[in-house]
Amino acid sequence: MRIALVEPYFTGSHRAWAEGFAARSGHEVRLHTLPGRFWKWRMHGGGVTLAREFLAAEAEAVAAGLGSVDLVLATDMLDLPLFLGLTRYAGATAVYFHENQFTYPWSPNDTDPHTGRDGHFCFINYATALAADRVFFNSDFHRQTFLGELPGWLKKMPDHRELDSVDRIAAKSEVMHLGMDLARLDASREAKEAGLPPLVLWNHRWEYDKDPATFFWALFEIDAPFRLAVLGDDFGGKHPAIFDEARERLADKIVQWGKVEDGGEYARWLWRADILPVTSRQDFFGGSVVEAMYCDTEPLLPRRLAFPEHTDADVFYDSDEEFRSRLEAFLMEGSRVGSLRSAVAKYDWGSCIGAMDQRLAEIQYRAER
Repeated sequence: MRIALVEPYFTGSHRAWAEGFAARSGHEVRLHTLPGRFWKWRMHGGGVTLAREFLAAEAEAVAAGLGSVDLVLATDMLDLPLFLGLTRYAGATAVYFHENQFTYPWSPNDTDPHTGRDGHFCFINYATALAADRVFFNSDFHRQTFLGELPGWLKKMPDHRELDSVDRIAAKSEVMHLGMDLARLDASREAKEAGLPPLVLWNHRWEYDKDPATFFWALFEIDAPFRLAVLGDDFGGKHPAIFDEARERLADKIVQWGKVEDGGEYARWLWRADILPVTSRQDFFGGSVVEAMYCDTEPLLPRRLAFPEHTDADVFYDSDEEFRSRLEAFLMEGSRVGSLRSAVAKYDWGSCIGAMDQRLAEIQYRAER
């Protein structure tokens, strides 16, 4: 089976997933991508460029006797109806939702929400889901929140609201948890450092949607010994001001500050860490959390997001007050949960690629019938 994986935003977790699938799939997978920047333009215009490149690649493949594509697998950053209209592609299609624009929190610095232009990004996600033969979400939390937001959004339209389209999308939707290269982390395994204060880890993007203010303010207020490692991408210094304040106020606690470029060194920090307190306002799956859990770092997680799908262990909180008290208790008393590695090992490509290949092959079969 030949698959064209079309990704307009080829960076971060989107890139890791696309490359991981292409490298491990039993199908022939060709990547059609654009650099991961200017996300709004990628959603609006990426389909134009990628349609042109797809048609050129298909012409070359047919001329070489390789045959045409059996399945177009797009991500949520593509305007799929635009792509299909420009390519005249009539075969099987699927879309993989890493995130969606209905429930992704807007940056306080963004100028679009008050103008109303942001609604069109939601429309692109809606139309893409409607056009695809199969719709995959990276968690059941994501599936439910997406389908739950659609009716209210459609009811805001002036007429012809097409509310029954929600049921049509739901009927062809399912969960396909994110495949990840977790096994690579094993090569860098280290023992926890005994005799030292607990190591608190931040390994996320330095952005507003991860709510760094709640994370750092808890550390400012807690009266307990700890060390702090802050990893993740700071986007060339364009990050919330709370990071600069934290670097100054917690200077005597910091053992690592800033992104670690080397994958092995990143993994070693995950193995060294004792606790990963998570304050995200959105996480449709939480790849950085899964990586830390795999490396025996105990998480402290908001129950309101996708994380309960990863484990039923007692690692959840329901309010900022509970977050602070549970974090302080861990720093004073240590872990009472133990390793959660086995709970997330199922997301490693070695465990999930076979099922993913089979599900994609079934889309081709249904479309042919």
